[in-house]
Amino acid sequence: MKLMEGKVALITGATRGIGKGVAMKLAEHGANVAFTYVSSPEKAGLVEKELAAFGIKAKGYQSNAADYAAAEQLIADIVADFGQIDAVVNNAGITRDGLLMRMTEENWDEIMDVNLKSVFNITKHVQRTMLKQRSGSIINMSSIVGVKGNAGQSNYAASKAGIIGFTKSIAQELGSRSIRCNAIAPGFIETEMTGELGEDVMTEWLKTVPLKRPGTTEDVANAVLFLASDLSTYVTGQTLSVCGGMLT
Repeated sequence: MKLMEGKVALITGATRGIGKGVAMKLAEHGANVAFTYVSSPEKAGLVEKELAAFGIKAKGYQSNAADYAAAEQLIADIVADFGQIDAVVNNAGITRDGLLMRMTEENWDEIMDVNLKSVFNITKHVQRTMLKQRSGSIINMSSIVGVKGNAGQSNYAASKAGIIGFTKSIAQELGSRSIRCNAIAPGFIETEMTGELGEDVMTEWLKTVPLKRPGTTEDVANAVLFLASDLSTYVTGQTLSVCGGMLT
């Protein structure tokens, strides 16, 4: 059974890692997929072809979700191309790690713009479409770091904690129109980014995971599928941790 048949999903930052895994999972379940990328049209074109292989419509948009006007134009373009937006996955995010004593104002501001303001921008502009439809699912990618904090990531943790507070508020604002808003808090997920950490760092991380393995992008994508589809029509304002038990 295809859980997203006939629906349109937008995923920000979907040319690699968790974002790409989410796009592939939703396409596999019948969703037409719009996604954003920032810098590589070639890579985006390859992702379009991979998604289209599922027999759905897929299109990449070069757009910076941290830019308010660009986000507004993005939503207008997607509605013009696809006719509707049923699910949004606010996935775009970066890290600029460092201890507070060495953190620059630029390190702080960049994280807030890309990780947190982007969620505001996209949600702000997509709500008009969803309000007209009287339906929609907004899924915001937080992190377990946003729940428990992490030394050397005060900027990242603050942005991801902010996403959780934003999610709960939007769930209350839009629930009466059958628009749901939830967050996902991934733990240690094996991606291109974590692959650069080195074996020693990965070993130390895994000591804190009861399941004794890193998560996969599919683990997160399956959680997104649940929240994006009609399987979760009575779930809103929640933070679903996909962390192998790290928060237990």
